[in-house]
Amino acid sequence: MPVYILIPVKVLFQRSFRLLCLSRSSRALGTANDSYRTTIPCTPHLRRYHQKHRGMRVATLQFAPRLGDIDGNIRRANELLKDGKVVQGVGIGVGLDLLKPDVLILPELALTARSLIRSGYNFPSLEAIKPFLEPVGQGPSAHWARQTAKRLQCKVCVGYPEIHRANEAPEGDPSNPGETCYNSLLVVDESGEIILNYRKSFLYYTDETWAAEGNPEQGFHQLTFRNLNQNTLESQIATSFGICMDINPYRFETPFTAWEFANRVLDTKSELVILSMAWMPSVSREDLDSLADKPDLDTFNYWIQRLVPLIRKRMGHEVNFDGDDSDHGKKIVIVFANRAGEEPGAEGASPARYAGTSAIVAITQKPRARAVDRELSPGDDDSGDDSEGNETEAAPFDVKILCWDLMGATTEGICFADTTADPSMVFGLAKASK
Repeated sequence: MPVYILIPVKVLFQRSFRLLCLSRSSRALGTANDSYRTTIPCTPHLRRYHQKHRGMRVATLQFAPRLGDIDGNIRRANELLKDGKVVQGVGIGVGLDLLKPDVLILPELALTARSLIRSGYNFPSLEAIKPFLEPVGQGPSAHWARQTAKRLQCKVCVGYPEIHRANEAPEGDPSNPGETCYNSLLVVDESGEIILNYRKSFLYYTDETWAAEGNPEQGFHQLTFRNLNQNTLESQIATSFGICMDINPYRFETPFTAWEFANRVLDTKSELVILSMAWMPSVSREDLDSLADKPDLDTFNYWIQRLVPLIRKRMGHEVNFDGDDSDHGKKIVIVFANRAGEEPGAEGASPARYAGTSAIVAITQKPRARAVDRELSPGDDDSGDDSEGNETEAAPFDVKILCWDLMGATTEGICFADTTADPSMVFGLAKASK
């Protein structure tokens, strides 16, 4: 099974690929890239990957909300939005008032804090979370999102625990007065109007103690954005939304290579993927603390692996939202909006730690003529049958992974990208030695 990894010297399977860093912009954030300077060999090779067309300015807020302290979490979020992006070489922080994003994404259950509903931690039951449940558009998360969207004139996505009340109790369940809970993501536009309420479809085992499954088909929406240069024009961008576990196999029971979420991204011809997350690391607390302002590459590697179909299969959308011509190929922008920090567990239970490492990347495909190879293309037939049923493409394409911003594992602040600018790092696929 082909696996894509970020550290060239590491081979996870007999047949695998590695992501080789081809270039690193001089504007790359030093705090995020220190780890790469010794682990990834790369020579500066700057070029402009995007023309000044529509483009998009994307921001995420990575922070460590405190358990149950909604008012305090809102204050902390507002503080970070004012000066949470440190300018390299200047040492001062700037906020979203200056960065002017088109869309802002917060983590899963951002203002409530994830452990409120973690079975075996603080509140193991539905009753425990009831004080924090919010009807669609009516709770503190929605109020904050509306105010922030109006103030910044951008779309805002925020994760929250939803309660939906039906008119009648479900048949055969008189104890339930028609109430259903969901782990949801609310999306509001620049005027504060709700444009989407997506409900998490693939539940982590701790979600199952209180939440119902949502419909994955409702995770697709055409977002409307103003043109950067001509405010009278608008662009419709096909967008797929997901929440954390959505990118994993269903209940960890379906095959790893089913790629349910990634295949839906391709089937809907999405050009933008928004992932609101509360992802925990696989490393120990000591290892996570030692990373500090460096990203957790194991987590980042895994996220990329869960999107392998976007690397191996041909993208279906006809025109990029930024108006690039065909010479630049096709691309899908992906936003990983994770949280950081640690939450205490219940008596006798371990605390919940989060991996941070929020990132804004794009997977690009550029058609190329067959020639003496260079780098292995995902469209090439790699000598032998493929247990995944990989298709041999009629016209192979080169794949690059552009990375504009990659936050540290424990960092609080703003992750930001202007997709018309050069990326901070560019990765290309190369066949790993066996």
